[in-house]
Amino acid sequence: MPKPMTPLSKVIVRLEEKGYGRELLITEGGARFGEEGRLYAPTQLTIVKVYRFEGESDPADMSVAYAIRSDDGQRGFLVSAYGTYSNQDNPYYDDFIRSVPVNEQEDL
Repeated sequence: MPKPMTPLSKVIVRLEEKGYGRELLITEGGARFGEEGRLYAPTQLTIVKVYRFEGESDPADMSVAYAIRSDDGQRGFLVSAYGTYSNQDNPYYDDFIRSVPVNEQEDL
């Protein structure tokens, strides 16, 4: 019997506890943690952890959460559905997130 998957809601709580509590918002000009603050280019950010969720019986459960750190120490997260039920209508999202380097060395 497979080990039960940790729900997305628990992962978000864990990220908040580890200081990754602000959502990353992607716009045409870059991304920022929350509504205000510095605007970052993809090369100024690093994905430090990726959490992938796949529903066994419901394809709508397919999502991914990223823990992200900036070059100046800011931290936050980004959550998105993927596959058939992708909720990304932001035309800048795909290009932006693909350009962010991945360095999964933190234990979150």
